[in-house]
Amino acid sequence: MSVSATRVRAIYRKELREYRRNGAIVATIAVIPSAIVIFPLLEVLALPASAASTLLNGDPLVILLGVPAIVPSVVAAYAVVGERQQGTLEPVLTTPIRRDELLLGKALAALFPSLAVAYAVYAFFLACTELFAQPAVASAVLQGRYLLAQLMFTPLLAGWSIWVGIAISTRSSDIRVAQQFGALAGLPAILVAYLIAFNVIHATLGLAVGLAAALLVLDGLGWRLVSALFDREHLITGSR
Repeated sequence: MSVSATRVRAIYRKELREYRRNGAIVATIAVIPSAIVIFPLLEVLALPASAASTLLNGDPLVILLGVPAIVPSVVAAYAVVGERQQGTLEPVLTTPIRRDELLLGKALAALFPSLAVAYAVYAFFLACTELFAQPAVASAVLQGRYLLAQLMFTPLLAGWSIWVGIAISTRSSDIRVAQQFGALAGLPAILVAYLIAFNVIHATLGLAVGLAAALLVLDGLGWRLVSALFDREHLITGSR
């Protein structure tokens, strides 16, 4: 059976309304990116022009991939357990909507705000670098290949982060615990980003293509695996 775009769109709109009314979700989307962008921005702004050549061996911008690694998973961790605690999940589950449609709508509702925030943080970082960093440093940072990597990896990483968050949410009974585990799930991606930023792992075209292909496969598998693990009866009855 094909996925119904109408049903997916209905879930997507419902989730967005819920997120806008939830102060904790709004705070998460605002605070975590602000904390992540501070370190690389201060580092770049403090560099003298003579240190610009060192940036050619590392990419401080890649640290900002922590935004799509953490924010979507924390938001998505609310998707199921949050509704379950509020008592709004059961009426949805008793409708004819299929579980893959329900999960896809919830995933898209977490994806688009997360992407908007991630790209806004990138734009802020780039604008501050262009305006306040040494010209030679700004030139070293604002390279096309780095910007392309950010544009390519942000949605791929956010997609995987969301499926991990939703998987955690379906198995949790407490919102805070689910969001904490969701944040922890993003730490391996942040570790890899830091290793690349400090040139412990040397970034190459082959590495970038391989990681992108792996994330693309994981994103597709994530939807199917989480859908298969989604236990409708367990969530309706509240059985443990």
